[in-house]
Amino acid sequence: MKLWDGRFSKEMSDSTSEWAASIEFDKRLFREDIAGSIAHCRMLAKQEIISEKDAALIESGLREILDEIEAGEAEFTAATEDIHMSIETLLIERIGDAGKRLHTARSRNDQIATDIRLYLKEEILSAIGAVKKLCNTLLALSEEHTETVMPGYTHLQRAQPISLAFHLMAYFNMFSRDAERFWNCYERTDYMPLGSGALSGVNYDTDRAFLADELAFANICPNAMDAVSDRDFIIEYISSASICMMHLSRFCEELILWSSSEFAFIEQDDAYSTGSSIMPQKKNPDAAELIRGKTGRVYGDLITVLTLMKGLPLAYNKDMQEDKPPLFDAADTLKSCLVVFTDMLASVKIDKDRMAAAAKTGFMNATDAADYLVAKGVPFRECHEIIGKLVLCCIEKNTSIEDLPLSELQSFSDKFEEDIYERLEPLACMNAKRSEGSSAVDRVKEQIERAKKQLK
Repeated sequence: MKLWDGRFSKEMSDSTSEWAASIEFDKRLFREDIAGSIAHCRMLAKQEIISEKDAALIESGLREILDEIEAGEAEFTAATEDIHMSIETLLIERIGDAGKRLHTARSRNDQIATDIRLYLKEEILSAIGAVKKLCNTLLALSEEHTETVMPGYTHLQRAQPISLAFHLMAYFNMFSRDAERFWNCYERTDYMPLGSGALSGVNYDTDRAFLADELAFANICPNAMDAVSDRDFIIEYISSASICMMHLSRFCEELILWSSSEFAFIEQDDAYSTGSSIMPQKKNPDAAELIRGKTGRVYGDLITVLTLMKGLPLAYNKDMQEDKPPLFDAADTLKSCLVVFTDMLASVKIDKDRMAAAAKTGFMNATDAADYLVAKGVPFRECHEIIGKLVLCCIEKNTSIEDLPLSELQSFSDKFEEDIYERLEPLACMNAKRSEGSSAVDRVKEQIERAKKQLK
């Protein structure tokens, strides 16, 4: 028998009852649901809506149920539909009529909205902690590699020499913005819906401020209809998770490329790699590939909730039961990927010599050669054309700019002097950048120090 059967002349069919039940996925909210019920029970007693005796029985019963669930001793069935009805049914079986008073002045609508917000607040803090650990790993690697020269790319073509630290600090900034997004999402999630009832409030003299204090919410949802009918805080969280996963995926793509024979900038640790079932020589970067793949999964979770909500009239609709599987999946996927990626990145073996050698090819010093002429008074557009012709000459001769004799360089511009060769060294090109936020070693060290303060 359902707790809401009074209005119905016959029971829901077994197949529909099982199909419509959400207990298989929302049972993971049992802690949040019981915490909300205990707070609600205390408020009812405080406001003299139920007796202190009944409140004591209810709270004691709920705590016993919590212990049983955590011990794996409680059984849930589709017959009780969801986590709220399951716990209430267990409570009534345990303490009798007092348990039937718990649902006074609330609805499952404000109950589930409260449960999800309680759950999500913890997930957001967990995500911020995991991102912070990743950022610390990036800072540690950056400090070690401020003078590890490597190619910087545009269009996946070698462009200008940079340091590995400079490259890593680009990702630090991406992930630090992710942490900010999660925190902003936390602030908007930190609103308590409990006490909103089904959609229009309740007919009792409740104390929502007391409830908010009991459940550690900073704010109270100001409109009952909005409180039970919107899930933008879930959408915002999965959106933030999707952006964070996108950053992880881009980084993984580079680690996959860098670990290939064509690049050979790094070697992935065996702990994050797999072999082939047929090719004994293979070492595949499977952990990085899986994170890249799971990014699409989180994107799918976001589209699921957006699509779910896009056509719903106010207030609550049963469709919204389907918000939890994508939320749980996104949260679980993000957490696991952040943990694996951080440990994987810390274990990567970096081939400094290979990176340095790559930084000497591909005419990555061409822009610096042009800037050298600019410093000699030649207009930049003329310099661009001169160096373009010089590069074409080098390609035809299968050589590099720095390997041409001075006399040949001077055939393109009489402004070239002996000091050009020192100026064309990759580290010199890197350090020639003067603007704040640039690849110069001193500028990168400034970025690292600023990042340390930011993390604190």
